[in-house]
Amino acid sequence: MPKLFGWKSDGETDHTPVQQPTIQSCDGCGGDLSRDPLYSCFRVCSTCGYHFALSAHERIALLADDGSFKETLAGLCSTDPLGFVDRVPYRDRLEDARRRTGLADAIVTGFCHIEGQPAVLAAMDFRFMGGSMGSVVGEKVAAACELAAKKRVPLVAVTCSGGARMQEGMLSLAQMAKTAAAVRRLHAKRVPYIVLLANPTTGGVYASFGSLGDLLLAEPGAMVSFAGPRVARALAGDGQAEVPRRAELLLEKGQIDGIVPRPRAREVIGELLRLCTGGHLRPAGRACLPPVRHKVLEAWAAVETARHDNRPTAMDYLHRMLTSFVEIRGDRAVGDDTAVVCGPADLDGQAVMVIAQERGRREDLSRRGGHMRPEGYRKAQRAMELAAKWGLPLLTLVDTPGADPSLESEAGGLGGAISHCMALMADLPTPILSVVIGEGGSGGALALGIADRVLMLENAVYSVIAPEGAAAILYHDSSLASSVATSLKLTSHDLLELGLVDALVPEPEGGAHLDHERAALLLRRAIREELASLCTQPIAHLLKRRHARWRRIGRTTTVAALAAERLAGQIEAGVRGGAQKLSSLAHQIPEQVRRVKGGQD
Repeated sequence: MPKLFGWKSDGETDHTPVQQPTIQSCDGCGGDLSRDPLYSCFRVCSTCGYHFALSAHERIALLADDGSFKETLAGLCSTDPLGFVDRVPYRDRLEDARRRTGLADAIVTGFCHIEGQPAVLAAMDFRFMGGSMGSVVGEKVAAACELAAKKRVPLVAVTCSGGARMQEGMLSLAQMAKTAAAVRRLHAKRVPYIVLLANPTTGGVYASFGSLGDLLLAEPGAMVSFAGPRVARALAGDGQAEVPRRAELLLEKGQIDGIVPRPRAREVIGELLRLCTGGHLRPAGRACLPPVRHKVLEAWAAVETARHDNRPTAMDYLHRMLTSFVEIRGDRAVGDDTAVVCGPADLDGQAVMVIAQERGRREDLSRRGGHMRPEGYRKAQRAMELAAKWGLPLLTLVDTPGADPSLESEAGGLGGAISHCMALMADLPTPILSVVIGEGGSGGALALGIADRVLMLENAVYSVIAPEGAAAILYHDSSLASSVATSLKLTSHDLLELGLVDALVPEPEGGAHLDHERAALLLRRAIREELASLCTQPIAHLLKRRHARWRRIGRTTTVAALAAERLAGQIEAGVRGGAQKLSSLAHQIPEQVRRVKGGQD
């Protein structure tokens, strides 16, 4: 299946070539570029993948649909508020930059369509004084935010900058606050904002509107950092090794969502715009789901089936159910966690936000068997908030033995991350559907299970603790897990009877591990049916019902009721025991009644 940095079922998209460049050899590998078709179209070396700089107009030509771009504030120019002079007066520098680039300043903004989706586009140009941000850049970014909010269309920004413009002093630095505030207002209007970080993106641009996107993408090898390399070397002192400041490091550390090669940028951004706005999507229809008719498994047999090596994982289901999917990465704080997969998707014409616990195969150690770390739960929270902002229903697939128990995860705030997930889901203003597809273990599973509707696959299990853990606590012998499993009431039928799940999803005869295609078909039908119902209900009604649902869960009684129950049992035993037993009981009844009254008081 073709990939985005998730995937998409359609074929590749043709692009209009940019202006023919004059460079003949690659800066990355030294290869000959004179007859390189990839370089001719995209200014990317086909040998080593090195991405050369693009002008703002070249960038627009690659991203915007032909003839759709309409520039805004084209005549806005910088002044010389400080009368700044170094080797060359600032006014002369501005005039030289305008003559060389044909631009009024270091950014071009306007309205366009990308893959047929309307958007406001802002593209920076490093040729104009190193893409530095002065008053004009700040003003045009703020105006672009306001235009996107007014038109209710997403904003796409392509950054390429050395930072704030020194020649405008604190007026330049203040543009950081100006643009950050403008983006904040854009977020408040629930308008999507996507940033593509090009090489280089540093300083005030990166530390303001450049890092505030709903989604942050980057070109391969792009330098992205607050301190530029020259400043970093000066501050580090002699003999200090320079730390790599490339997009690949940021992806590893959870700071950006994906790295997108330039030839695919229009396709990826266009698909994101389609999904985050719900554009051109058919409403999901209702599906007829067969009833669960298979033999009910014993508790331990259900546990073994849920853990079967060949049982479909979340990614197995997603690949078969979704038309397209764009993965988002990282918690924007510490790192990324591959034990959870998140992103907007197209499910039979319904745009949804997916959060799926991915246990991977036995040989895939990177997934840690589905044990999520704190950064995984924080990434899930990002996806939840985006679902609410973009108006997408949230679908969670639960399959984990529990959260990652390592000391590193505990030190990273595991408990708080789990609790914040549950609290966020409790009041998230969008429909939520949760499906337990395998093993739902402890709070690590429930953190993604606070939903309007909770489904379970027929052979899935859901438990307060793994049977082995329960046996170790109760009997100091984990080998007794199979006998403890029955007492935990962890099968899908047990949970349905307890009212903790709403419906069961049938599996192929013998279990989902025997027929992945059929299992995915049945699950897709169940999800479509539930979403068709949930998405027609007012959000206020869903939130009220969701709160009431989780508020009433539990089994409680009173001391008086327990005393009355014991008394009734004793009377029944007395009747069975005959006259002598009743006579003995008669002397105890006044005391029992007094205890009942005491309990009521």
